[in-house]
Amino acid sequence: MINFKLDPKTGTPFYRQIIDQITFGIAAGNLKTGEQLPTVRSLAVDLKVNLNTVAKAYKELEIQRVLETQQGTGTFISEIKIQISDKDKNNKLEEICNEFTSIAFSYGFSINDIINQLKKS
Repeated sequence: MINFKLDPKTGTPFYRQIIDQITFGIAAGNLKTGEQLPTVRSLAVDLKVNLNTVAKAYKELEIQRVLETQQGTGTFISEIKIQISDKDKNNKLEEICNEFTSIAFSYGFSINDIINQLKKS
């Protein structure tokens, strides 16, 4: 199971962030075929977002055959294999790093401060 985290500062819509986290989770092996995801209602409450936001993400992933919803049972990871290209991985990492460094710089931290802290993690 993955721990969903939404960031309102990125400018990326929440439903898109949910889609990306599920897709990357499958590609990384953190989500396995047949694994059950939280219900739409449960995830919406946990993330403090509108029910329709989660429903939209799940529906899009169902259309792509990444998820399967079984009425009365839940939503599950399908058997589809997802591979994310190195370019897409690098783009996502660059996006995350740019956001992270912008925040750190706004607090006055230097690149060396950031590197030293990352080495400790």
